[in-house]
Amino acid sequence: MNLQVREAHTDDATLIADLTRACWAERVAASSSGHRESTERVLHDLQRGGGFVLQLDEKPVGSARWLPTDTETDVWEILRMGVLHTYRGLGLSQHLMEALIHRARSADVNELRLAVRADQTRVADLYAVFEFELAPELEYTRANPLEEPPIVMRRWLKR
Repeated sequence: MNLQVREAHTDDATLIADLTRACWAERVAASSSGHRESTERVLHDLQRGGGFVLQLDEKPVGSARWLPTDTETDVWEILRMGVLHTYRGLGLSQHLMEALIHRARSADVNELRLAVRADQTRVADLYAVFEFELAPELEYTRANPLEEPPIVMRRWLKR
């Protein structure tokens, strides 16, 4: 089993959009904007922030992206992290998260934030393993206005 997490390039935008929709299928409420992920949106995110593609034996099986917040360039929001259903339960998302943390540290980022859908609170336990803490005082800037506001979590990389 050959596992690789590689930095995404703009020519990966369609691949990442397809992966995101596949990861969300039958797992996330139909109202989630992840089901309508577009190549254009991914391209915008990659140009403004960045992303990773997770490959297993050279087959893309997951991805994640990040964006700096609109007001603080040393704070990144992690978005759309997902692994295809067939490959869940193998601990593969851990490799994406570790790559994100390493990349943020190398970019001198102070804080990472992410949102957990209000209907998927058990996912917060997964992020807590990576030292993310609940941050009820924060509002997720990319929240879907048609949904209940998500739970925001943060991890300080330096204080």
